[in-house]
Amino acid sequence: MKLGTPRWWYVREGAPAPMTRALLRPLSWIWSAVGAQKLAKAQPYGPGVPVVCIGNLTMGGAGKTPVAREVLAKLRAKGVQAHGLSRGYGGREAGPLRVDPNLHTAADVGDEPRMLAADGPFWIARDRAAGAKAAVDAGAQAIVLDDGHQNFSLKKTLSLVVVDGETRDNEWPFGDNAVFPSGPLREPLAAGLVRADAVVLMLPADVAEPDPELLAVFGKKPVLIARLLPTAAPPSGPQVGFAGVGKPWKVERALKAAGADLVDFASFPDHAGYSEATLKFLEDRAHLYGAGLLTTEKDWVRLPPSWRAKVQAWPVKAVFEDETALEALLASI
Repeated sequence: MKLGTPRWWYVREGAPAPMTRALLRPLSWIWSAVGAQKLAKAQPYGPGVPVVCIGNLTMGGAGKTPVAREVLAKLRAKGVQAHGLSRGYGGREAGPLRVDPNLHTAADVGDEPRMLAADGPFWIARDRAAGAKAAVDAGAQAIVLDDGHQNFSLKKTLSLVVVDGETRDNEWPFGDNAVFPSGPLREPLAAGLVRADAVVLMLPADVAEPDPELLAVFGKKPVLIARLLPTAAPPSGPQVGFAGVGKPWKVERALKAAGADLVDFASFPDHAGYSEATLKFLEDRAHLYGAGLLTTEKDWVRLPPSWRAKVQAWPVKAVFEDETALEALLASI
């Protein structure tokens, strides 16, 4: 059974469950020590082409995959044969495997690779070095590594870490700076930042400027401001929304901010599979309100084919405030 992201992870001060967090703290020390040991022993493989890593400092919900999608699009627009690569979390295939959106399902390769493969060449491989070699052998001139900041098997030419810029209502992207499982960080904050070439700060659509206190955390590290913006308006009429992503409450907030008539919203764990019983329950809720069913693109690709016609996907895109700054970073590789 998958558990959802604890929202108290992201409470900056006075988070609930202090005893639970205290009991989990020793596990956080072990997690951090194992990560540091992996880094110390790493002998990264150089695939012979530039590798752009799009990663997270936290366990999810920052907008990493839309940024990877945008970087792939920009490289391809410049005529670069850019291939995507990820572990394929949640999929049964180990790879290396080039994802075929007409053949593979999210259960085969993971939801994010299945979604991004609709745009162009994308690979999954639990052994990221082997995946990179397969991509280069297939003609890749650059590799965009989705979710690879804590993977040390590949030499990275450019590392971007995506950080959620939400700081309202006592929410802070790093919580109280605790490492998993007592907090959201994948590794100690300073250790993760030092390996990053730049930060992509993902601001909510309705926040004009980043929090100066948050910007100060990054020191002299370049910071690119981006937002997840819808590529289309939400469907008209009442909607029952649902999402199984890192921070489902952000999807609910974004839908309301975009003007959706959201009469109900259901949250599920990240990468959750949707059973027939769960989908029937959601359909019954929609019928109760005379509403449609609405979800994210990432959730939509995990739906059984028989349900996709009944549920509408709400697509979003990572839009950078300073496109030239992003293009300059990509040109540097």
